Amino acid sequence: MWRVPWTLAARAARGPRRPCTRQGSDSSAPRSGSTIFALSSGQGRCGIAVIRTSGPASSHALRSLTAPRDLPRPRYACLRLLSDPCSGEPLDRALVLWFPGPQSFTGEDCAEFHVHGGPAVVSGVLQALGRVPGLRPAEAGEFTRRAFAHGKLSLTEVEGLADLIHAETEAQRRQALRQLDGELGHLCRGWAETLTKALAHVEAYIDFGEDDNLEEGVLERADSQVRELEVALGAHLRDARRGQRLRSGAHVVVAGPPNAGKSSLVNLLSRKPVSIVSSEPGTTRDVLETPVDLAGFPALLSDTAGLREGIGPVEQEGVRRARKSCNFLDTVVSPAGAQSPNGNRQRLLLVLNKSDLLPPGDPVPSPDLPPHLLLSCLTGEGLDSLLEALRKELAAVCGDPSTGPPLLTRARHQHHLQCCLDALGHYKQAKDVALAAEALRVARRHLAHLTGGGGTEEILDIIFQDFCVGK
Repeated sequence: MWRVPWTLAARAARGPRRPCTRQGSDSSAPRSGSTIFALSSGQGRCGIAVIRTSGPASSHALRSLTAPRDLPRPRYACLRLLSDPCSGEPLDRALVLWFPGPQSFTGEDCAEFHVHGGPAVVSGVLQALGRVPGLRPAEAGEFTRRAFAHGKLSLTEVEGLADLIHAETEAQRRQALRQLDGELGHLCRGWAETLTKALAHVEAYIDFGEDDNLEEGVLERADSQVRELEVALGAHLRDARRGQRLRSGAHVVVAGPPNAGKSSLVNLLSRKPVSIVSSEPGTTRDVLETPVDLAGFPALLSDTAGLREGIGPVEQEGVRRARKSCNFLDTVVSPAGAQSPNGNRQRLLLVLNKSDLLPPGDPVPSPDLPPHLLLSCLTGEGLDSLLEALRKELAAVCGDPSTGPPLLTRARHQHHLQCCLDALGHYKQAKDVALAAEALRVARRHLAHLTGGGGTEEILDIIFQDFCVGK
């Protein structure tokens, strides 16, 4: 660890101080003076469709389409007749809402039109808005991008909103809502605050190291803060990418001998006829995959060929793929804690199907079997126990979004936290006080990138492409 006195060279190497503020890309700001509009609800026929605008011409658009022409009370719904601003032709009778900025989703003046969801009505209102001067159709994700540009959402909250829109399972919804509520951003801001304090102590030593009035133990406090932060970052980086798995889904492979009921189990878990079920061995000759909701968690369920010596080249290839998908099948009669050939622990559930064929009063097939679950795909008996076991396994693999610290849901999160941790390592190894201070600045910069400060335009483009046009 460095311990050198202050020097003029160190002051010069340190360079000018930079405040810890969010530095957004200039190109991420909305086009100056433009007002956008789009259908925010889903496409197709529906009871109610929501069309909204954002920008300085929103009040003019609202007055142009409604009668009477005065603006409604902010954030209160009013029933108004919508008419074409050019021809005066009635379009619909709708609820309209007025959200003057900055008290709106985007931070700009916004208006909403809750119209009947027929395609003709929606098309007519969109065309009418397009004829209002100063309005243009919104691009994908532009409403959310404006909210980010005006400080209404951090970048992690934007990602949480995208995940919430795309959530298909209960676990995904919970995780996305926690991120949208700002839990991950709040955690990162707390870490950044710790780094700021540590950097302040180091810079105080640089500026006033020769001053007798400098409080003792300044550098020791910085070291202590860095050690605590290293522990916190390391714990989050050791989550085995559970948050990313929660977003994309865990891979669950159903494997076993022919006629064990693998395809029946896949159909039962997916609640649809994914695989062909037949008493003839070798019916499944390839790996069939389907996304499913397993006990509230997303999973990619794979039905595989029965493990036997195939009688033809097609079935042999299916068996080869099944073995490739499940290199732990040689442990199917061994304890579930066995190690795979690559040294990683495989999560294994041994399920014995066709329990309905067991003789009455003899529910255990063999006392020598490892821990297992009994199931009858025919009667459904044992399914609840299997789903609960799958829930526990998937919670371990994907993380439980209802408890514990917020998960890292994207590779971008992992990258910036790892770079931050690496910079803290450089701090500890620095032989010069100026280099140590710079390492803390680099670490803090990566935390700022994680929540949206100083993000490049390319990264922002990728994130906002996840949104539909009206969001």
